Amino acid sequence: MLALLLLPLFALLSLVIPATRGADHQVTVGGIGILKYNPEFVNADPGDTVTFVFKQKNHTVTQSSLASPCVQAADGFDSGFVPVPDDQTSNFTVAQFTVIDTKPVWVYCRQANHCQQGMVFAINPGDKFDTFKSTATGNVSASSASVITVTATVTVNGATQTTTYATTTGGAATTASAPSSTASHVVTVGANGALAFSPDNLTAKIGDTVTFSFSSKNHTVTQSSFANPCTPLGESSANGLVGFDSGFMPVAADASDLPEFTITVNDTAPIWVYCKQTNPSSHCKQGMVLAINAPATGNTFDAFLANAKGAASAVSSTVAAASGTQAIASSTATRANPTSNAALRSSSSASFMVAAIAVILGSSL
Repeated sequence: MLALLLLPLFALLSLVIPATRGADHQVTVGGIGILKYNPEFVNADPGDTVTFVFKQKNHTVTQSSLASPCVQAADGFDSGFVPVPDDQTSNFTVAQFTVIDTKPVWVYCRQANHCQQGMVFAINPGDKFDTFKSTATGNVSASSASVITVTATVTVNGATQTTTYATTTGGAATTASAPSSTASHVVTVGANGALAFSPDNLTAKIGDTVTFSFSSKNHTVTQSSFANPCTPLGESSANGLVGFDSGFMPVAADASDLPEFTITVNDTAPIWVYCKQTNPSSHCKQGMVLAINAPATGNTFDAFLANAKGAASAVSSTVAAASGTQAIASSTATRANPTSNAALRSSSSASFMVAAIAVILGSSL
């Protein structure tokens, strides 16, 4: 039987965090007007964690089966209902599942008819996810012209995990095919100990790659929004968007093998980025931000920088519609000092926990 553990915030913070770990896949559950897990599936290796962040309304994360998507599996895990009021904008409840093998794990929301409306999720579904969702909805599907899917690929300890996200294109963005000729942009993170991305304002075409090279201390490359420069996109978005995040990348002073994090630009919408390190003080509030394809007027890079420096806190209490697009991302370094919740292991075949969300900061080195 799979374990389900309920923990208060202080208990979560007291868990021992290992020095190294697998990848953490973040999944947004619901949101205002959203009956969806975003992303709808992940491919994960044993030791990886899947962190479900419960947004507005009242949803569950409940294990089912390929044959019966909307029926709880015998001895399957279940988060229980997690009500979140519409006016809550931070401190969302999370549920974390630790992957123990590569077998498929099928999940649904057991609220009313949410499953029948397509609110399903899978871990390692192979080529069966469309079948799973089609069975849940009775072959009834709906799509929105304003939604596209993109893929994030993360490499940790030589293993690759692929995640598909749904995201909006951000207004006037274009999603044309990538040109035959693309460019590779390199951004140095923390050059010479500075709290800066170099360069910090660049223009990229569809199909271009942007590689972030971490050169010192302990920084992140985290997607945010123009309205909330110092808040992860997944925490500020009211539309269930999930932004990319390199996680903390500690670099020793004498390191020669520098970690890198690469994104591929898939449309022309602005992409807003910051470093979420706050030890001993917020790097974002000191101007460690970056923009890709920022407009020349209105929401300019200078305005984004000013917003960041004027941010009241590293975690905003205001929900804003996120601008910009989700980009394809890949990481080539092992992540120490993870920022997500530690996995709680038990003697059962898998572990699953629910707790108030906590942010555990990396050391500043």
